[in-house]
Amino acid sequence: MYRSHNCGELRSKHIGNEVVLAGWIQRSRVMSGQIFVDLRDRYGITQLSFFEAENADTFAQAKKLGREFVIQVTGKVVERQSKNSNLPTGDIEVVVSKLTLLNASKTPPFTIETDTDGGEELRMTHRYLDLRRQPLQSALKLRHQVSMAVRKYLSEQDFLEIETPYLIKSTPEGARDFVVPSRMHQGHFYALPQSPQTFKQLLMVSGYDKYFQIVRCFRDEDLRADRQPEFTQIDCEMAFVEQEDILNTFEGLTKHILKTVVNVDIKGDFPRMSYEEAMTKYGIDKPDIRFGMTLTEITELAQNKGFQVFDQAEYVGGIVVEGGAEMSRKEIDKLIDYVKRPQIGVKGLVWVKCNDPIKSSVDKFFDAEQLNAWKSTMNANDGDLILIIADETDRARKALGELRLYLGNERGLRNPQDFAPLWVVDFPLLEKDEESERWHAMHHPFTSPKPEDVALLKTDPGKVRANAYDLVLNGNEIGGGSIRIHNRELQSTMFDLLGFSKEEAEAQFGFLMNAFEYGAPPHGGIAFGFDRLVAILGGQENIRNFIAFPKNNAGRDLMIDAPAVIDDAQMTELGITST
Repeated sequence: MYRSHNCGELRSKHIGNEVVLAGWIQRSRVMSGQIFVDLRDRYGITQLSFFEAENADTFAQAKKLGREFVIQVTGKVVERQSKNSNLPTGDIEVVVSKLTLLNASKTPPFTIETDTDGGEELRMTHRYLDLRRQPLQSALKLRHQVSMAVRKYLSEQDFLEIETPYLIKSTPEGARDFVVPSRMHQGHFYALPQSPQTFKQLLMVSGYDKYFQIVRCFRDEDLRADRQPEFTQIDCEMAFVEQEDILNTFEGLTKHILKTVVNVDIKGDFPRMSYEEAMTKYGIDKPDIRFGMTLTEITELAQNKGFQVFDQAEYVGGIVVEGGAEMSRKEIDKLIDYVKRPQIGVKGLVWVKCNDPIKSSVDKFFDAEQLNAWKSTMNANDGDLILIIADETDRARKALGELRLYLGNERGLRNPQDFAPLWVVDFPLLEKDEESERWHAMHHPFTSPKPEDVALLKTDPGKVRANAYDLVLNGNEIGGGSIRIHNRELQSTMFDLLGFSKEEAEAQFGFLMNAFEYGAPPHGGIAFGFDRLVAILGGQENIRNFIAFPKNNAGRDLMIDAPAVIDDAQMTELGITST
């Protein structure tokens, strides 16, 4: 028996018991005649004590121990002289009578504690060491809890967890595929799935009316803090449903996860907002509704007063920063620099301080009466700051939306312990690439249009709304889905609009189109970004801490040094010619 207890479970009730513990040495403190060691496993830390006067041999052994040595000890639980209220085990310690060295350790390249001195690249290279730290262990425990909560809820709702293939066919829609060469069929390639989309639709055709899968997906695209080349989805589909059924079911799942995992009880229905309202009021289709500061357009009020920046703009609008009139010019200049960054790309900001008298950066062009009209329209109060951007409508709204989120962070308005879910609905079905003048599916080509908009597909495709929905949590899209097309004729019309030839559509999706001719039921579904959801529940937006072995921003695994070259013999076997 390597241990009778773990390092996180001993309490005052165990005083007097002889116990056996095993774990890693986090730190040791050598004093005159005594040594104190913090022994760690994934459950916690227990202090060990060694006394030279009581056991000289064990004391001598303990003096040779270093950080991350793996040891086993036998000893008696006693009351701790100097209690540590920060540790669950802080009322006790174990006086060691027997010490066994299970394995020595090299000195680790960084401290393996809650606060470490290791940079991200160093820690990713030695990820197996970083994973010993308590923050990462808590993150992976949270991930496990979320997965268990998902499986429990969906199983109780009669969903079946069904696995779908990882080796599939490459399709031209969406992000780039990762491809896998076939040795047996040289010159042919599998693709790793970006999602199980077509397979879960086929399962609906097959009569499995409630499917889910916590599934690995792959996309060969540029990376960010919340994006990985391989990621996990909670993938779900239902048959004989309308949009309302989907929203109710997965609103229930979200409430169950929040209550079970972080003990947050969301009362009532989640609010719903149209895509158009989200873009108009928040400048983004995944608004954070934990705070106000919504966008207001003042184009008609602001134009034709001789200020060319406004007069030549398609859109003039702004946000109100409550109490912001006290901000210094240096602080405002910092905001101007923020929106002028290439990632946002506008030329500047106009500011109005709602003091008495009212003051702005454009006093040369607008008098107090005109500025007060802006103040009234934007529902600003005395002491507030108005920030205005003028540009093309989409760019200006996007910039104001980014500025709003930046100010929300700066002013402490985005508390990660508060959870504000939101459904965004009525997305456009299609968006047009102005350069190629081709329509693209805003979600994917299997999304059904709103029934009342189907006729517009032939007359005005840009006005067709999708029977689609996104679930937003704290300004992050955590889930998205739609009611699907379930008949061949409408699916063919969709492919035509997207520029597929009949031959291309048949080659890529003929299997699905054929299945629709064998009694496909109405169906729809949703997929949650599992990694992102777990990160938000953990109070973060960077998903890497919630994945055991993530890739870096360049898509590399620094620990195993992947991707890597393969030898010429393997290339030849696969029928690939090296260059």
